[in-house]
Amino acid sequence: MDKQMIQPIVAAFISSIIAFRAYRKKSLDLSGALAGFIVMTLHIAVNFRFGAMLLVFFFTSSKLTKYGEETKRKLDAEFKEGGQRNWIQVLSNSGIASLLVLVAWKLTGHQDKCLDSKESGSMVYLVGAIIGHYCCCNGDTWSSELGILSDEQPRLITTLKPVRRGTNGGVTKAGLLAAAAAGSVIGWAFVLPGYLITTCSLDVALKQLLVIPISALAGVSGSVIDSLLGATLQFSGFCSVRNKVVEKPGPTVKKISGLSILDNNAVNFVSILLTSALTSVTCSYIF
Repeated sequence: MDKQMIQPIVAAFISSIIAFRAYRKKSLDLSGALAGFIVMTLHIAVNFRFGAMLLVFFFTSSKLTKYGEETKRKLDAEFKEGGQRNWIQVLSNSGIASLLVLVAWKLTGHQDKCLDSKESGSMVYLVGAIIGHYCCCNGDTWSSELGILSDEQPRLITTLKPVRRGTNGGVTKAGLLAAAAAGSVIGWAFVLPGYLITTCSLDVALKQLLVIPISALAGVSGSVIDSLLGATLQFSGFCSVRNKVVEKPGPTVKKISGLSILDNNAVNFVSILLTSALTSVTCSYIF
């Protein structure tokens, strides 16, 4: 049996185990588990490094979502036990990358190569966008999940005025550092397997390490873009009845910031789109 048959089978097997386990642990609901299975299978079947980035994002974000649950339950109006994500949330965090993965498969099949514009400029653009995608997702998740637990007073990114924890667009130093760390972890998830499964000249191989600082920057950029959109185009208000920050206006809600134009999924989608584009251009310039 050749690699073109083995890799998809392995991908489906791994993805089914992870999706089922995530459903049982309440990280995903049933629709999220089904969507996750499809997305994971696609990534791993096309390129193991695409799969590695997706899985690092999924596992680290799931762990951090469950970290400090009791505190988050008191602060987050949208809190769900285990952070249960549905198919919409799964696709808003992986849909763009899945389309890019399909394009990469169309161009190169299952071949994995080092980032090198001299060999394939189009693949550098594509892979850079996929890296940026998961750096943005991971950066936003780490900064949100750790930032809300920080004792530091969040400040609205547009005015730098102190705001309540859980306010869309609120940032902390701890959150931004977490975003940088989250991005660099995605970079390592791409670079390290590459040294095992790709072959390139020494200078090109060493240059791959630049993916890590690029990824850290992408993590911060994604978090900042997400915060800017959240502070301006996503409503935040304080509900005097629930005693929590909420995302919808109402008679008992005092506005903090933002317009009711985008919801959280839309903010994530736009942030990912912009961060992917920026990282793609950066990679094409450097590699």
